[in-house]
Amino acid sequence: MAAKICLVTGASAGIGRATALELLRAGHTVYGVARRVDRMEDIREAGGHTLAMDVTKEEDLRRVVDTVLAEQQRIDVLVNNAGVGVYGAAEDVPLDTARHQFEVNMFGPARLIQLVLPGMRERRSGTIVNVSSIAGVISLPLGAWYHASKHALEGYSDTLRQEVGRFGIKVVVVQPGLIKTEFESSTPHDLREISGKGAYASVANAMADRAEAAFAGKNKASDPSVVAQTIRTAIDATAPKPRYAVGYMGKLLLRIHRVLSDRAFDKLVTRT
Repeated sequence: MAAKICLVTGASAGIGRATALELLRAGHTVYGVARRVDRMEDIREAGGHTLAMDVTKEEDLRRVVDTVLAEQQRIDVLVNNAGVGVYGAAEDVPLDTARHQFEVNMFGPARLIQLVLPGMRERRSGTIVNVSSIAGVISLPLGAWYHASKHALEGYSDTLRQEVGRFGIKVVVVQPGLIKTEFESSTPHDLREISGKGAYASVANAMADRAEAAFAGKNKASDPSVVAQTIRTAIDATAPKPRYAVGYMGKLLLRIHRVLSDRAFDKLVTRT
């Protein structure tokens, strides 16, 4: 299979780093981008390229796309992986924090897509992978803004897939379940900081304790490599599936959500 020019966001840690390394092992040319360039040394050592980029800054997005196009003349694959998650009661989370979450999780990826699409349309080929979450389908307490941003990304991806398929461009959504990342480890802090006192304190502190237990020491959360391997499969496939659920509890929770009524699912997750 011919090597592809791949741009991977959020490549300094977790799923993004694992994806960049996986695509390099597959023989692709990889540009890993993140705010923390110093944390992508392993990508450079593996033969990849690294660039600094803040997904919320227009000038950064343009500079990165222009750089890759100047050096490689094309971008075959865009993996929108960079994301943030802030947890707390909907009543407590400051709207500025919520807006930032949408800037990173939705508007940044959408702008990058706008920048790479003209070249993909001209060549009538390309793959866009949007890393969503099972949180883009289900909803859990104290995650309103994270869930909202991922629900938005899912809906956007569906429409995008319908629009650009005629140009030979594939759009894939990857939905990780519970994955061992720095992203997940910040959840307990957010819960206690934002909603650890006041009307939602009992729920927030209980969820924070459960999250710490789930991600401490030996736990069942999946390694980021399982998501990276799924992304590689989607990129290398001639006709990839529109969605791939992957990782611990991912497919199971989505199946439960499909089967149960809204009231039954609400009762299950609030009781748990």
